[in-house]
Formats: sequence, C-alpha cells, structure tokens
Amino acid sequence: MSLAGKTILMSGGSRGIGLAIALRAAADGANIAMLAKTDTPHPKLEGTIHTAAEQIRAAGGQALPIVGDVRDDDDITEAVLKTQGEFGGIDIVINNASVIDLSRSLELGAKKYDLMQDVNVRGTFMLSRAAVPILKDAENPHILSLSPPLNPTPKWLGAHTGYTLAKFGMTMATLGLAAEFARDGIAANTLWPRTTIATAAVQNLLGGDKVMAASRTPDIYADAAYAVLLKPAREYTGQTLIVEDVLEADGVTDFSGYAAIPGTPDSALFPDIFLD
Repeated sequence: MSLAGKTILMSGGSRGIGLAIALRAAADGANIAMLAKTDTPHPKLEGTIHTAAEQIRAAGGQALPIVGDVRDDDDITEAVLKTQGEFGGIDIVINNASVIDLSRSLELGAKKYDLMQDVNVRGTFMLSRAAVPILKDAENPHILSLSPPLNPTPKWLGAHTGYTLAKFGMTMATLGLAAEFARDGIAANTLWPRTTIATAAVQNLLGGDKVMAASRTPDIYADAAYAVLLKPAREYTGQTLIVEDVLEADGVTDFSGYAAIPGTPDSALFPDIFLD
C-alpha cells in the first residue's frame, strides 16, 4: 500500500501539520497541489507555499503550488482545474486551512468570526464539493478534514463559542459529504489529536514555549493521516477519528518518538481541546 502516483489537493500546507502530511505523502512519490495564500514570507511565521513545494520535491513528490484563497470560489475552481490538468485527476482532498481565535464571545470581533466561518466551514465544504466530480473517478478517493469530533458539552461550547462553531462546522460538513457520497465510494473523515501539536498556532495562541514543550510533533498527525488515506474508501468513511487511535489500530503502541522534547513522558503532555 502506497500513495505513489496519487494526487492530493490540500488547502493551506505552507507549514505545520499540513506540510508534515504533504511530506509524508511525498515520500511515497505522491503529487501534492496546495491552495494557499502565503506567497511571500510572513513576519512571524516561517515558510511560504513556494518553500513548501521545494521541500515536497526534495522528499520525492511532485508539487503544484497554487497561490489563492479558499474563501474565493474562483480560486477554488482554478485550483481544482489546475490540479486535474497537471496530474490527470484528484484522489484526495485535505481540508487543512483553518483559522483559530479562542476569544470569548463578547471579545471576538465580527470580522474574525466571519473569517473562521469562511475558511473553516465554507472553505471545507466548497473545496470538497468542487473536487467531488473528479474524486468520483478516482480508485480510492478520500476527503480528510483536520477537525475534531462533535462534543457539544458546555465545557467546549462555552469555552470559545465562535471557534467551536467553526471547527464543529468543518466536521459536520465532512460527515454530511460522507453520507451524501457514500454510494460513489468517496470516503470523508475527520482527524484530531489527543495532545497539542507543536505548531506556530500553539506557540502564538495556546501557551507559548511551555505548551510547545508539552506537545507532540506534527509527524504524529502526518503518520495518522497517511494511515487513513490508505484505507479502503468504501469501508472507512463517516468517522471522526483521533490521531492516536488510528495509529494504535495499526499496531503503534509507543508514541515517545513523537514528543517535541525527547524524553517527555506521555503523562506530561498537554491535552488538546474538544476532547474529554
């Protein structure tokens, strides 16, 4: 089983978890098309869509960087057509692009609320929908969204209502697509980690160096995503998956190698949000 020759269309992917997933697939020789905004270096975030493409090629894959915005319907259409034109089809869609703001409801700006809805929910739905006609022709088509299981408890609904709505919206869109296109053999699942992942979002928004040190590397997310994308699409769909559960089901029992700080025991890792 391999992703060799498979074509992935991903939203975002210039850095972090999305790039890690792309590099894992590239190691098999996959084709990676990325629709992302980061055309020039960001003052606080490393990496652009172009540096990501260079890393993908160095890892053994083919890269197609597409500068665009998942909020723009024309950009989505262009990304789908360019990917099909370059690689002859689309096998996998990964909804990686996401905006996070953990502000409480009275402090959350209206524009940021709209941004989270537009990127997280609408972007997931529109990009996936645009690719469905092409996915129908793929041998083992998958849609994978990086969003949490639905857990509508007061703890999470009330923690950061605006962000919770946006992430749960991603999940609901994905589960809806799974049900709607099951007869076409298109799998649609979500994937979320038990612990925080050492990314720029964690560094800048969730707790800085302290939480980064108590996180796992993006490689654990990438390995779990890789495992999901190899599953038979007609049988493995409509699930809200947990990273560690996916790996455990495939026989991985030791996660120590994924610690951002080597030697950090699992008991000292910081739990991610949305999971009890």
